[in-house]
Order: sequence, then structure tokens, then C-alpha cells
Amino acid sequence: MTDHHTALHDSGLTYCGRWLDRAGDRRTDPLWIEATLTAPDARLIPLWRDRCLMAGAPQAPVFLAGASAEAVRQASTEVVFLGLDGDSGVFAADLSGLSETEALHLAGAEHVLDVRTLVGTLEPSEASTLAYARGLLHWNRHQGFCGACGAATVSRNGGHMRVCGDVGCARLLFPRIEPAVIMLVESAETPRRCLLALHKGSAAGGYSTLAGFVEIGESLEDAVRREVAEEAGVPVGAVTYVASQAWPFPSGLMVGFRATATEHTVVVDGEELVEARWFTRAELLAHAASGGRLGREDSIDRLLLHGWLQEGD
Repeated sequence: MTDHHTALHDSGLTYCGRWLDRAGDRRTDPLWIEATLTAPDARLIPLWRDRCLMAGAPQAPVFLAGASAEAVRQASTEVVFLGLDGDSGVFAADLSGLSETEALHLAGAEHVLDVRTLVGTLEPSEASTLAYARGLLHWNRHQGFCGACGAATVSRNGGHMRVCGDVGCARLLFPRIEPAVIMLVESAETPRRCLLALHKGSAAGGYSTLAGFVEIGESLEDAVRREVAEEAGVPVGAVTYVASQAWPFPSGLMVGFRATATEHTVVVDGEELVEARWFTRAELLAHAASGGRLGREDSIDRLLLHGWLQEGD
């Protein structure tokens, strides 16, 4: 692996990191889950319809303990176990069954915000934990019924599994992860250029890397080649893995790659993309200097772009 790839992989990506011990070998025990949940040092993160409940000055996501946590537990539609922080349990509670006003009052909060709007103000461990909580609660809320027989499902393993309530079916349901590839496509000749696209609905000048979901029966590398060819009409040869990023919005996994084009004529599909063009490093720096954004602050595309810029010609 090149030094560039190593640096990218070790640089830290938002929503990633083993900040909690998920205790997979212990969360199957309902008595242990209950004891951990009701322990005095347990912490509870309330969410309302996938959004964080905010309070304080400066505003910060609410983490509850003690009597306030108990009141939220009683009113929630689902409580899930996230993991252990040291010896203390960390849980998340879904208040989506309440009105926004009711949820705010119960949690002692003032307003709600999406975690993606907060990443610039959060510690990496907080961003990771809140996104994890959001993804797991979202899955539980939308997996209330069995897809095979339609019977109601029951939560197990601290919210990491659901079981069909029909004894004749008893299907086991686990959270599904939806992998997507995101790639920085580079020209083969010098001076090196990278391919960026303007997606439909993007702001003027909002160029970004290409990305797309992996289809059934497809490898990650095949998905890279297909997406680039379909959206931009550019054939790709070598594909090299860089790093992956948890993206629980609601259940994604972003897998980052570098890819080398074998031809350089661009023909956009007109559906996903309205424009795509090649940038030299000098052109990309000029684009950034004029106010163009080089990737989302919390996304792996930012690392791909900045890593490419740092390489030089």
C-alpha cells in the first residue's frame, strides 16, 4: 500500500472508530441488558425521528442518566444498547411516538437537529456514537413487521436483532448494511487530472466525486467501473481500495477507491449527472480558492480529494 493510502486510512473519518465496546458476546443476555440499562452509571441518548435533542449553552446533544433517563425510557417506543464506555452502558431511546414538543419537554431539550449538521462541533466519539444510535433506532422503527409473513416483530439482543412474533415463521431479522462505492477517478497520462461531476440538484460549481450503490451479484470493483461508465461514460481500468466509512443515514457503508481511466472522453448520463469534467491539481485549487467545496466536511470524498491534491504531479 502506498504512503498516500496509508495516510488516508489512518487520518480518521467521521462516524468511524471503535469508541464503544459493542459487547456482542454479552448483549444476547436480556438480564445483563436490563441490569446494565438500570445501573446508576448508564447513559441514555434520546432521539426524535432520527434527530438529536439539543440543550444547553453552547447547544449540545442531550445525554441522560438517572431519573430523567428513566422517564425517557418509559415513554420511548424502543431502547437499544449501543455498547460499553468503560464499564458503563450507553443506550439510545426513540421518542418518535411523541410530538416534537412532548419529546423536547421530556428530555429537557430546546430543539432538534440532524447529527450531520453538528459534526463540526462534536468530538469524534460523539459523532460516531450519535450516528450509530440514529442508524440502529431507524432500523428498529422500520422493521416492526416481518417481511416474510407480515407478523409483528420483537426486539432482541439489545436491539441488534428482531424476531418474527409468529411462531410458525420465527424469522430472525438483522440490520442490513447498504454498501456504496465512492471513487476518485484519475487520468492515466500527465499532467494528472481527476474527474469530478456536477450532480442534478447540486449548487452551481458544486463538483464532487462519483459514487453509487453496489448491486446484487457485483463486486466493489465492478461497481466502481459500472458507475463511472454509466454516469460519465468513462471506462476504468485499475481500481484500488483506499478506506471505508460508516454512513448510517440510515444504513450505508461508503467504500472509497482510487480508479484509473483508460479513456478520457466524458459523456454524462443526464439523469444522475448534468456535467462532468477533468481537473488538474492547479484547476482544482483555483476552484477551491474561488469558493468551490472540496467534499463534505464529514465525508470520505473530502479525504479522497485532499489526498489527491497533496500528492503533486
